[in-house]
Amino acid sequence: MSRFKTLNRDFYFIIMVPKIAMIGGGSWATAIVKMLADNLSEKEIFWWMRNETAIEHIKKFKHNPHYLSSVELKLNQDNISSDINSIIKSADFVILNVPAAFLKETLSVITPEDLKGKKIVSAIKGIVPEDNLIIGEFLHQNYHIPYHDILVVSGPCHAEEVALEKLSYLTIACTDIVKAAAFASILNTRYIKTNVSDDIFGTEYAAVLKNIYAVASGICHGLGYGDNFQAVLISNAIREIKRFVDVVHPIDRDIKESAYLGDLLVTAYSQFSRNRTFGNMVGKGYTVKSAQLEMNMVAEGYYAAKCMHIKNQEYNVDMPICKAVHSIIYEKRSPQIEMKLLAERLN
Repeated sequence: MSRFKTLNRDFYFIIMVPKIAMIGGGSWATAIVKMLADNLSEKEIFWWMRNETAIEHIKKFKHNPHYLSSVELKLNQDNISSDINSIIKSADFVILNVPAAFLKETLSVITPEDLKGKKIVSAIKGIVPEDNLIIGEFLHQNYHIPYHDILVVSGPCHAEEVALEKLSYLTIACTDIVKAAAFASILNTRYIKTNVSDDIFGTEYAAVLKNIYAVASGICHGLGYGDNFQAVLISNAIREIKRFVDVVHPIDRDIKESAYLGDLLVTAYSQFSRNRTFGNMVGKGYTVKSAQLEMNMVAEGYYAAKCMHIKNQEYNVDMPICKAVHSIIYEKRSPQIEMKLLAERLN
């Protein structure tokens, strides 16, 4: 039986004028702020970002100067601030939307007491490098957030297409399905459709792993492999995801659902995928460092490759694609040789 449900009235309830805090100022944060603002239900939106210049620009011109700059941002100017404590204090829902590598630094001035009783939403799609923990586990262990108060936003959904208002789908996961539905209801717009799920662990791990496979896809493209090989690569990748999440969190799930397979496909194939772009540069001969310097955004797959390599030493799941990406990025193995060896293992 599928663990995903299309949002409907059976799961819908109303929080009186919910207060939602966005933590992060990048493209995905900007896209979600747009969704929240375009949703017709009454709410109050608060937005934290580090960059004071960007804050002043948004207040004056209603556009993020650095990300999705064509998007008009319709929210109260007084609710945008670089004071993370005041922004979080104001909120019922706190959406975390900074790169996973910078999450600990971002929350360094926040205590467990500051987050007590709040619903914490991860839109990060990454893993905390120093701890090798997905975001839900990190919040539970370090901030004592109960799992029933942790929500996860999954795709397939690129920020750039949200900016263009192209029809897109999100899955909101929480062990408390009613909370998932409540949050999903304030993201729905004419161009955003939502499903809900109770699989927070599977959706988070799948979101981490798909970034690694998108890097692999980009490396192969940079090396000159064609669409036929890419199809085989990604069909093997979804099987790797299934093997891993079934070991880590064995529940009844359909890996073909859009939060797993759909998110993998769009990240591996899309022109907007920063992980594919990063991999493509490595495949074309860039060093890892030079590829990172040239990109204006963080490729989560870079950090995920190392973290999942370490984490899989505990579980010993057969994951040849992840292993190949780790070898190329961290062991400085030849992309040509590693992908040739990988090709012999795919089926």
